[in-house]
Amino acid sequence: MFGLNKSELAILKKLSTPIKIQDYLDAMPLNFEKNGETYMSPRRVLRENKSHCLEGALLAGVALMLQGETPWVLDFRAPKDEDHVVALYKKNGCWGAISKTNHATLRFRDPVYRTIRELVMSYFHEYTDTKIGKKTLREYSMPYDLRKLGIDWITTEEDLFYVAELIDDLPHRQVLSEKNLKFIRRADPMEFKAGSFIEWLEDDPRT
Repeated sequence: MFGLNKSELAILKKLSTPIKIQDYLDAMPLNFEKNGETYMSPRRVLRENKSHCLEGALLAGVALMLQGETPWVLDFRAPKDEDHVVALYKKNGCWGAISKTNHATLRFRDPVYRTIRELVMSYFHEYTDTKIGKKTLREYSMPYDLRKLGIDWITTEEDLFYVAELIDDLPHRQVLSEKNLKFIRRADPMEFKAGSFIEWLEDDPRT
């Protein structure tokens, strides 16, 4: 199934709900790309037992497909900050998100958002440059169905640069108008502190 072997399928089939998928990703070390930029396939992520946001979103997409769900991903753009990719799921007409991140923010979202924009805006105040406290989220893509890619990406040993480029090149929508940029408040000291918490240290040998 999807070119996966029995042991890989056994792991992924256990991730039968978005919550189980998220718990699995939370327990997985972060991929700091210590030997250079990577976009590992789900097979490689399972083998290496580490991932960054896009790699985690792709793994979540496969787990969702195995449950008969649509494997959507969505891209956040933040100029002069890091972009972020999440996997989406839908329950009873409402959207939620599965997110691999190293921070206390930009995390899992329960399926309580009626529209994609509602879900995206739930990330706005958290999406902050922790060096200067500036809220940086400016654009988001519409959901992309990973089934359009076929199945080779699931098990390839090659880095999925083409998938990263495809997602980045998707049409994106603006989060706010240029006129309102001057009214955006910087993170206060408490928000700054919350944004500084991380799960995985770069010097951890597992990352």
